[in-house]
Parts: sequence; structure tokens; C-alpha cells
Amino acid sequence: MAICLGLVAYAWLLHATTQARLRLLPAVAQLRADAMRQSGQADEIVRLRAMPPLPASTTDLRQLVQRQVDASGLTRSLASIELPDARHVKLVFANVAFADWLGWADTMRAQQLRPVAVRIESGSAPGQVGVTVTLERPGR
Repeated sequence: MAICLGLVAYAWLLHATTQARLRLLPAVAQLRADAMRQSGQADEIVRLRAMPPLPASTTDLRQLVQRQVDASGLTRSLASIELPDARHVKLVFANVAFADWLGWADTMRAQQLRPVAVRIESGSAPGQVGVTVTLERPGR
């Protein structure tokens, strides 16, 4: 009787652990994919930090920023662009997709332009925002 009870308990435990393993397999695969992606991102960060800084561009700041706005497809959303001084440019975007604006902001950082003031307001549609940003070129 004890042996039968032991075998039943063993079979039940084996079944339970097998079911739990099957439920965890997709999560493990997702975690591995996330770890690989994060490892790639970490390698990219190390590579970018090892690069020497870009020299300050002699290109007109307004033209540089306008080209990046055009290349990112945000021209329709750009309400205004102005140069308070030679090192700063202020942009106002109206009803721009937040994800698109973030991509553009990353491009600006790659151009060695850093945001010194940012104001983001929710837009009229989901995912849409109004953004006022002032970018600064590194000083000379």
C-alpha cells in the first residue's frame, strides 16, 4: 500500500513538474532573446563611448537641424524653428508621434546636440504630443 501511494505521489510530482516546465519554456526563450538584445545594446554603448567626440560642425545650426527634421519625416509637425544664439536652436513640434520624436531626438544626440530644455504635452490623439525643445551645440 505504501509503495503504491509512493508511486502515485511520484507520478503526480513528475506530471506537475513537467507541466510547469512546459509553461516556463516560452518565458525562458523570451528571457534569452531579451538578454541577447541587451547584450548587443551594451556592446553598442561601449563602442560608441570609445569613439572620439565628433568635431563641432561648422555647418549652420539651423540648417543642420532642419535637414534632420526633414530626413526624419517630421516637417509637417514642425511649427517653428528659431535660433536664440549661435549655439542654441529652439523647435516647436505640434501633434507629432511621440515615438517619431524620440527617434529624432536620438539622431540629434548622435549629432552632438543636446537638449537643454524640453516641454512635452499630450496631443489631441493617442500617441501624439506637442514638443518644445531647445538644443545646444557644444561650446567652443
